[in-house]
Amino acid sequence: MTDPRPALPVMDLDHLSAMTGGDRELGIEVIEIFQHQAQLWSRLLDPRLEAREWSDAAHTLKGASLGIGAIKLAAACERAEKAGRSTEPPSPAHAAVLLGDVKDALGETLEAAARAAYDLASAGRRSAS
Repeated sequence: MTDPRPALPVMDLDHLSAMTGGDRELGIEVIEIFQHQAQLWSRLLDPRLEAREWSDAAHTLKGASLGIGAIKLAAACERAEKAGRSTEPPSPAHAAVLLGDVKDALGETLEAAARAAYDLASAGRRSAS
């Protein structure tokens, strides 16, 4: 079965550049803050926890991901957040699927963020030479 949702970019580097005014050092700092936030909040992406807990984690990751242009992760977080905050939370199996999507997107985003930070640092070294 194919996913009917449109393909979203893992990371929109133009968005990151716009958010940081094109400042490479600030871009690296924003990425590092995101990486730290991801490390802290990803521990709560556990379907065995209360829905309120993992939906709060998804909400926080959504905000952090929007700051770096991680559109795909933000969308996955929003789906999990809405489900966890609904009047009737999802079953543990459905929560596991939603949070699995968040974790998959988070892994892709962390890889893309590391690559972006490397590229920003490399561009800074090239322009300094």
